[in-house]
Formats: sequence, C-alpha cells, structure tokens
Amino acid sequence: MIFALIGNQNCGKTTLFNLLTGSNQHVGNFPGVTVEQKSGAVRGMDDCLVVDLPGIYSLRPYSSEEVVTRDFLLNSKPDAIINIIDATNIERSLYLSLQLMEMHIPMVLVLNMMDEVIGNGGSIDIKLLSQKLGIPVAPISAANNTGIDQMLETVIDTAQKRIYPSVTDFCEPGPVHRCIHAVALQVEDHAAREGMPARFAATKVIENDTDIVKRLALNQNELELIEHSAAEMEQECGMDRNAAMADMRYNFIEQACRDTVIRVGESKEFQRSLRIDRVLTGRYTALPIFLGVMLLIFWLTFGLIGGTLADWLAVGIDMLTAFIDRGLTNYGINPVVHSMIIDGICTGVGSVLSFLPLIVVLFFFLSILEDTGYMARVAFFMDKPMRKIGLSGRSIAPMIIGFGCSVPAIMASRTLSSRRDRIVTILLIPYMSCSAKIPVYAIFAAAFCPDYAAIVMMILYVSGILLGIIAALLLKKLGAKEVTVPFIMELPNYRMPSSKSVLLLMWSKAKDFLERAFTVIFVATLIIWFLQTFDLHLNVAIAGDSILARIGRWLVPLFTPLGFGDWRIVTSLIAGFTAKEALVSTMGVLLGTGMADLPAALSSLFTPLSAASMLVFTLLYTPCVATIAVIRQELGTRRAAIGVVIMQCGVAWVMAWLVYHIGGLL
Repeated sequence: MIFALIGNQNCGKTTLFNLLTGSNQHVGNFPGVTVEQKSGAVRGMDDCLVVDLPGIYSLRPYSSEEVVTRDFLLNSKPDAIINIIDATNIERSLYLSLQLMEMHIPMVLVLNMMDEVIGNGGSIDIKLLSQKLGIPVAPISAANNTGIDQMLETVIDTAQKRIYPSVTDFCEPGPVHRCIHAVALQVEDHAAREGMPARFAATKVIENDTDIVKRLALNQNELELIEHSAAEMEQECGMDRNAAMADMRYNFIEQACRDTVIRVGESKEFQRSLRIDRVLTGRYTALPIFLGVMLLIFWLTFGLIGGTLADWLAVGIDMLTAFIDRGLTNYGINPVVHSMIIDGICTGVGSVLSFLPLIVVLFFFLSILEDTGYMARVAFFMDKPMRKIGLSGRSIAPMIIGFGCSVPAIMASRTLSSRRDRIVTILLIPYMSCSAKIPVYAIFAAAFCPDYAAIVMMILYVSGILLGIIAALLLKKLGAKEVTVPFIMELPNYRMPSSKSVLLLMWSKAKDFLERAFTVIFVATLIIWFLQTFDLHLNVAIAGDSILARIGRWLVPLFTPLGFGDWRIVTSLIAGFTAKEALVSTMGVLLGTGMADLPAALSSLFTPLSAASMLVFTLLYTPCVATIAVIRQELGTRRAAIGVVIMQCGVAWVMAWLVYHIGGLL
C-alpha cells in the first residue's frame, strides 16, 4: 500500500515521516522536476510505503510543489492520504484538507501538536469533527511520539476498507453551489475518462486550472457554458470566482470549528515567540544577529568542529594511503598500477571523503535552525532585499555557506520552496569565493603584494559578490515575463528541535552525497590522473610531456589574451578542476619548486597585471568537480551541469580580459 503524506509547511510533516519510516528512506527527484521526493517503508511493514510530498498550502498550481502533489494524487492513486495539520492553527490548515477530500481518495486527518492545544487549556471534539468532515481523525503529538501507533492503525484500516470521504459538498444552497453542480454535469464524462472525480474537476475548471482544463479536453461550446456559469456566480456573489470558492471553503471550516474546537487566548508558545521575535526580527537587530549566527555556524563548520573532523579524517586517509603505498611497494607491483591506486583511486576517494564532515556538521546546524523556526524568520526579514535581485529571503543562507564550500551550499539550496529560486541560487553560488581558493589568493598575494594581502583578498571576495548580484539581476531580467508566484510564508512558534529529525537529516545528506556524487568525482579524478600520467603514445610521460600538458599547450592561444599564455599555467588551471588547491600544487610541480619558493617563481612567470588577471579568472572559472557533480544532481541533467561549466568559464574569460586590457590602458 502507498500512503501520501501531505500537509502545510511547519506542521510537523517531516517529524512524522521520520517516525514512520526511521532510516528506511530514499531521496530523489520527482520525474522531470527538481522537487525532492522522499519515500520510505513503514518500520516493520515493508509492504507499506509512505511518500512525503512537498509542504503546500493549496492545490492551486502556483508552484512546482503544488503541481507535483496534485499530479501524484491524480496519477499514482495512493491507497490513502495522511493529511497532517497543525491543531493549534486548525482553521488555516483545514483549507488544504477540503481540497484533498474533493479528490475522493481514502483519507485520515492527523491533528498534530495536540499536546500544545491541551497544554494551553483548549480542546477539540475529535469524534464530532470526524462526523462533520466525513473522514477519520487521529490526534497525535509527533514531537513527543504519542498517538502514532493508533494513527497508523487508522490509516491502514481506512486504506484496506477503502473508506472514502463522505462529505465533499461544502457549500450552502446558493450561487456557488449552483455553479459547481452545473459545471460538474458538464465535465462529468470527461473527468470519468481521466479517472478524476467530477466535483474536483469542476472546482479546478472554475478556478482556471489550465492543466486540468487541457487534460479534460473540453470543447469550445462546453468551455463557453462553464464560463457563463462562473460569470453568473461572480455577479451574484459580488466577488471573483477564486475568492468565491475560497469563501465557500472557509465558511464550512468556520462552522465545523465553531462546533468542535474550544480554544483559549494566545498560547504560551505564541507569547514566547513574540518576545523572542522582538529581538531576532527587529528592524535594527535582525540582520546583525543573523550574520552573527551564520558566522558562528561558519566557524564551527569550517573551523572548530567540521574543520577539525576533516583534518582528522585527512590524517586517517593519509595513514591508510601510506599503508597501501608500503604494501604495494613491498609487493613490487607495476609502477603504473601503483600510481593509479595511490594517485588516482586513493586521491579520488580522499577528495570525496574530505567534504563529508563539512556536510554533516553544516546540515546539523541548518536542521536545528529549521526545526526551531528561525529559518522562517530569516526568509521573512531577508525577503525584501533579496526580491530586488529576483530571489526570496531563503536564498541568503546557501549563498553565505558558499563562502566556505560550494558543495554543501548547493545541497542547502534544497531548503528553498520555489524551483526557480533553487535554480537561480545554484547558479549564483559559484560566484561566492569558496575557502579552497584561499591558497591560490595567498600565493599570488605573497608574490606580488605581500604588504596588502588582506586587501587583495577583500577585493576578490567583494568582486565575487558584486558579480553575483549583477548575474542575478540579468537572470531576473531574462525571466521578467514569467508569472509572479505568490509568496506565502509562515512564522511558526519557536520549538525545540527534534533530535531524531536532525540526526536523520545528517545521515540522509551524507548518504545522498556519497552515493550520488562519489562516482562522478571518482571517475573525474581517474581521468585527470590518466592525463597527467601518460603521453599521447600511452607511455608513462616525463615531466611536461603528458597528455594534460599537451592539452595545456593546445589551449595556450585561448589564454594569451588574458596575459598568462604559458602551458604550465593552463595545465595548472585544468588540474584545478579536481580541486582548487590542486592549482597551486600542480604549478609548483611544473615549475620545479617547493611551496616556499613558489612566490618567487611566480614573480618571474607573471607581471603584476597578468597576476591580477589570473586571480580574477581563478575567482570565476568553473567550480571543482565535486561542485559540478552536486549541480548535476540538483539540476537533474548532465546538460545543465556542462552549461554551468561553460557559463562560468565564459564569465571568467571576459572579466579577466577586461582586467588585463583596461589595466594595460591605465
């Protein structure tokens, strides 16, 4: 049996999904869209699958998440819907429930956070509410893990007995009632052919859901009759059709809640949240506190905790590599095979694993911020400035993380609810200068302006941010003709994060990264090793005669206009594709010098102007192979990942050319 788990954002849906499935989770994308799909078998019941659908507020197809949810219900025909709602805000939450009931699928209404309702002196008559809605109702507290077993029994019983919602007509006799019934008669045969309930089809057609209208294949005469009915309803109601439909649903909800819900004034949790918000979302305090929180997370992730764990892991990998190296040497294995295992495979595995502590630690903190309700506040006060460049407030966190490492930053973009925001944010993250580029900046600063190294670094970081803003404005301009999606945001009460949810998210992201990104990074590292090791005749290459060096020589004319037309520089840039730190080490090997003497060697290879051009190119050219692998994973196509590489290299070439030639004129 397949159960569809549906609810608003911040209603405890993820917590319930984790309780039901434990670690039996699979993460992927819905076919054709970059919307995350999570599914998992119910613990102890391998024949029961729960699909966690995106958090939405309505089935109106404003966003890709709403389209995904609607199409999943229509096409996959789940055995039951588990509709989880926030019992402390029941009126708002029931709006989606009524739309789901129209789809004529067995359904259980799950009232979450009942502990807060009772704790604040309120109550809900579960039996009467079930009668009024015509569906089973199950009270739970996902945070406290209470009522889950009874709820699951109700869901399974509802699915097995095919208990459909007995109430689907929510309106009193009047213009809305007449319109829905008239349209339902018009579309009944078309809806039956598509396996769609007539009432659901009627409401979607009245609300101008173009996808449903197209799917029903209505003829022009039928469309004109439907339009006449809708126009007549609007005239009698004195409001447009969408407002009339919403008013009909809310009138039903108000009546049902009036008879079943006893609520008190503002809850303790709400009052506490208001006091905290006076500081965390204040006009003058919100941004400084957010920057402080992100700097703390940044320091803990890339320094104290994540950096330390990464260093320990690197030591362990080095020890294991050295052990394998000694074993292969003692065995007397062929030198080429030896090089492939040590320089290719071990290096590839090491480059993947080195990101793992950063990803785990970062998502630990992000999950805490999300579960407590703070990330919703960040989206609230950052939305206005971010909208000016065509993004939502939620985009700020992944972009800031990009200054540490682009890999977890791009993975963090999955917290964005809009597909467009997610794509644009992913495209902008490479403009944020990641920590792997610091060795390159440091070496060049030491070679050409040792007294002003900090200023050079600051100029590069600020330049990346400014170019990212310009790119965002261009993308906004290109997408100006798109229909503006209404931005719905909820500020939930502050709550203690669920330790289980936090740990499961860490495990999910770690496993997801290793499974999906590992193969791409591993193969790319082996390819670079092969190109560095062999010449064109597939003999082991001497220095400067490898296939990679030949490719570097072929590409020299492309880089000569930028001021660094030397094959050793170009070869180092290619090696930097595996990891930006490799650019410095490769340059040292090709120049025949150690790290200590590299700044002096660079002084003979570059002029100050060509060095500035090189730094700008390094700032902007293609992200490392790990980042490209994750971009491929998030955007869903190889073509998109290649497009990002080409775009970044193109922008880098143009900006480096401008720096070199305008600098020459000055």
